Amino acid sequence: MPTQAERGETFRTLHERDRAFIIPNPWDVGTARVLVKMGFEALATTSAGMAFSAGRRDNMVGRDDVMAHCRALASAVDVPVSADLGNCFGDDPTTVAETMRMAAATGLAGASVEDMRGDFSIYDTRLAAERVRAAAETVHALTFPFTLTARAENFLVERRDLDDTIARLQAYQEAGADVLYAPGLTTREEIAAIVGAVDRPVNVIAGIAGLTLTFADLQALGVKRISVGSTLARAAITAFVRGAQEMRERGTFTFGEGAMSFRDINSLFD
Repeated sequence: MPTQAERGETFRTLHERDRAFIIPNPWDVGTARVLVKMGFEALATTSAGMAFSAGRRDNMVGRDDVMAHCRALASAVDVPVSADLGNCFGDDPTTVAETMRMAAATGLAGASVEDMRGDFSIYDTRLAAERVRAAAETVHALTFPFTLTARAENFLVERRDLDDTIARLQAYQEAGADVLYAPGLTTREEIAAIVGAVDRPVNVIAGIAGLTLTFADLQALGVKRISVGSTLARAAITAFVRGAQEMRERGTFTFGEGAMSFRDINSLFD
């Protein structure tokens, strides 16, 4: 198993290559190991997927439980893992710094901080940048590479203000973020504008409604990292619910016809 420092360096290097990479989002140890076996070079947690697997709503899982989840995933695979830490469990920069220190102690190679409160309101840009700066100062003082992603959440709450989103990402860049991310972008024009306005690697979330661009399309636009957020978890839960509905409402069991065989799934965990 590589050391945390080695995984941190690997993760940093993935962002420095001249091509993009996909960082899928498992929600438990099993799905993390499957993704690694399939050849993915790095993983990222999903706050929503983790919450759903625990029978809770997104943003309703406490910090200690999230840290335990991060530790479990980071220790279960030999590739870098980055964590979705939401707003870092508090509004003030001091809490953000504390959360980042805790995250680094779990074995992660990186983590994100976003500018949206738990009630889905957006922080003032100045406070949001101060929060990013507190996170950056904390992780950059570590003895190993730890990649900080700063997120501008405007588009997730229907504030489709591209100029403000760009200004926020530029402020987060100046505050020390290593990677920039504005989830919810769906057009070539939006993505190209953001990539062209910053000098840090940009993450784009795929697998969402309205975004039809392929890996090749996103790479051609200059995107360095492509994640899928809760989409894999939602797809899995959707298949589960549809199977349960078929049994309950129709009394039939055809939902299993397209499933992988027991032998094939079992072999994923060799």
